[in-house]
Amino acid sequence: MPNNVAATLEPACPEARSLYSQEYVELKRLVKQRGLMERQSAYYARLMLLTLVLLGLSLLLLVAIDNLWLQLLNAAFLAFVFTQIGFIGHDIGHRQTMRESWHNIVAGLIFGNLLIGISRGWWVEKHNQHHGHPNQIDMDPDIDFPFLAFSEEQARDTRGLGRMIVRHQAYWLLPLFCASAFSLHGHSIRYLLEGRTKYRFVEISLLIAHYLWYLLLPFYLLGFWPTLLFVVVNKAAFGLYMALVFAPNHKGMPVLSASDELDFMRQQVLTSRNVRPGLITDYLYGGLNYQIEHHLFPGIPRNRLRQAREIVRAMCQRCGIDYYETSSLQSYREIFNHMHAVSASLRAGTVWSD
Repeated sequence: MPNNVAATLEPACPEARSLYSQEYVELKRLVKQRGLMERQSAYYARLMLLTLVLLGLSLLLLVAIDNLWLQLLNAAFLAFVFTQIGFIGHDIGHRQTMRESWHNIVAGLIFGNLLIGISRGWWVEKHNQHHGHPNQIDMDPDIDFPFLAFSEEQARDTRGLGRMIVRHQAYWLLPLFCASAFSLHGHSIRYLLEGRTKYRFVEISLLIAHYLWYLLLPFYLLGFWPTLLFVVVNKAAFGLYMALVFAPNHKGMPVLSASDELDFMRQQVLTSRNVRPGLITDYLYGGLNYQIEHHLFPGIPRNRLRQAREIVRAMCQRCGIDYYETSSLQSYREIFNHMHAVSASLRAGTVWSD
């Protein structure tokens, strides 16, 4: 993390805010001038086809292999495919793929509800809140968890079982990551039962269809106990892979209080972390390793983020904004160190529950 990032988190006067706004307008003009915000339908058609082929391969292996250990490897492979499907669903939610709104809605329902069992409506609503207030307490749902604290303030406010886990949360991170897929499914089901989505009937029907093919196919082919083991391995690997991709985006970066006021550009850049790009990294991370660019321009298609990176880095340097990018390994090291540090007072016994 940049050493002088705290200084840039100070609220700006109205005159400075006006200047900052012009900086973002200029940045957006440069990005649009390069054509980087134009939708990439052909690129996403190829990506969707590749991902669906991988899904078909996993299902074919499920049918063809009569060996439990190989099927557990297939469960992990299916988790990889599910996460890649989730990345496509994420991009569809940001309307990076198709021009027509209804095309995005239909594709989002297929790649979300039907294929991986996550409600499109819930994901879009939650993710929009996150983009509006990244790493801001009480405003960003991605830092609102009962068993994790991302700031000393959050650690102080934990109670009961959550407090016990937060005290040593760095050691609990990987198990909690593995359980995160179950949390996504639970939130999706609750959201749909509460009737908060415009397409409730369709979403519920597709979610039921997901569980029918996902559970009944292995049950028919493998039996009850192997299916149970298959599902546990699949969900654990799915949750772990997603968390290892999403966590570096903001975890361990500055956390803002609800009263902090930053201009749009600085909040998006200073609370985000990029992971150094590369052909393999870009694919494994679904383009989310360009988190700064993605937060500044959520509509930029995945295959244009690398070009946007050069423009954004140059503008941040010109404006004196800390642009932070590091390796995958270093990002995880920073996350674990940060999570351990914010809960230090609980381990020291200097903060007591009521």
